[in-house]
Amino acid sequence: MIPTLRVLIHMGTLQRLLPFWLLGVITIFLWFTPWLFLAIVYGIVMQFFVEYAMHRFLLHREPPTDQGVFNQLYRSHIAHHEFPGDAEFFTGGDHWYPLRFGLISFTIHTVLLWPFLGIGEAALFAYVALFVGSVSGFAFYEYCHTLAHLNVRKGWFGQRVTRKHLAHHFQDHEATFHVSLGMEWIDRLFGTAHDPDTARARYDRDTILSMGMDPEDLRLVTARKAYGINKVPRGRAARASKPAS
Repeated sequence: MIPTLRVLIHMGTLQRLLPFWLLGVITIFLWFTPWLFLAIVYGIVMQFFVEYAMHRFLLHREPPTDQGVFNQLYRSHIAHHEFPGDAEFFTGGDHWYPLRFGLISFTIHTVLLWPFLGIGEAALFAYVALFVGSVSGFAFYEYCHTLAHLNVRKGWFGQRVTRKHLAHHFQDHEATFHVSLGMEWIDRLFGTAHDPDTARARYDRDTILSMGMDPEDLRLVTARKAYGINKVPRGRAARASKPAS
């Protein structure tokens, strides 16, 4: 647990969200109402759906043809697949995105709830839902994700999280988009649960680390250079070490 928490403490995303989370906790004590429990549960559940949707539809979208846009996707996720053991790529490149997303979501929820609850109650419910519930769910996701990738001793919890998430990295990158423990039902709901037979049919050892792309694709080569990455994904290294036939 300690090595995992050490990585989380240094994550810019969580550092920026922490003051908003603390303010939300203080708000609960100052203006407590039982409805705030519903707000917290709602925020957590919505965060798990956001986790799935962003991972599947944003981070695993069709690789852009524009090199600048591709570079952003590379830094935010493809590099993490190519170098899954490197903590530098655990959280992508934009540490402000979750905070911006949270503030926009807070505004939308407040406006939608305003006619039913009044501006004060709407803002209170939305803030607690987004910055206590959703941020707590997001922190849990980051804990599970970091634990899955760190080479540390793991108990039942860590072994289960690791086994399920690394199946996404090393067996089938088109399935198992959930990361947080216990969220397997979301993949089952949307038809992306891990299936051994499907995984074997899709598996390509030469492209598995690059999310189905040819590791020598010019976009990948250019993106690595753009971020000063001199390391070689293991798939490429393995091919390079093969003797000529």
